[in-house]
Amino acid sequence: MSQIIIPDEIITNKIYFIRGQKVMLDSDLAELYDVETKQLKRQVRRNMERFPEDFMFELTSVEYEILRSQIGTSSWGGTRYLPMAFTEQGVAMLSSVINSMTAIKVNIQIIRVFTKIREMLADNLSIKLEIEEIKKKISSQSKNIELVFSYLDELIDKKENTIERTKIGYKK
Repeated sequence: MSQIIIPDEIITNKIYFIRGQKVMLDSDLAELYDVETKQLKRQVRRNMERFPEDFMFELTSVEYEILRSQIGTSSWGGTRYLPMAFTEQGVAMLSSVINSMTAIKVNIQIIRVFTKIREMLADNLSIKLEIEEIKKKISSQSKNIELVFSYLDELIDKKENTIERTKIGYKK
């Protein structure tokens, strides 16, 4: 079984953050799967029971315009229908409705990229938590150092304000 190699960067660049989710658009998936977008959409519409709202949703016209303005319109051309956006689970489900070896192989690669992104975000979160912990410690230490200096200032003030007493004891 030959391996289809698509650089991870190409797949990563086709993942968008819409409605708080990482998604891929139907046209990008069709291009990666080497099928026409209308064929992909047709297969999805024939199998809508496999694509609940958390697997796939159609962009609103406002979302589509915002996305077009971010990406640029030169390669998009005109479309009669709003794009479908597929979450990671939706992309996984696509392999069951698009019956081609290319789609299956590319799908495996896409799922691996989604997994890498998820792992990177988890690593990022743990690093942020560790940084917050360090900030708390530094803040606490700064307060402690300020407290030590204020005590030292008080001691210095007391020493300066004390009256010299005559020494008691034997004199030589």
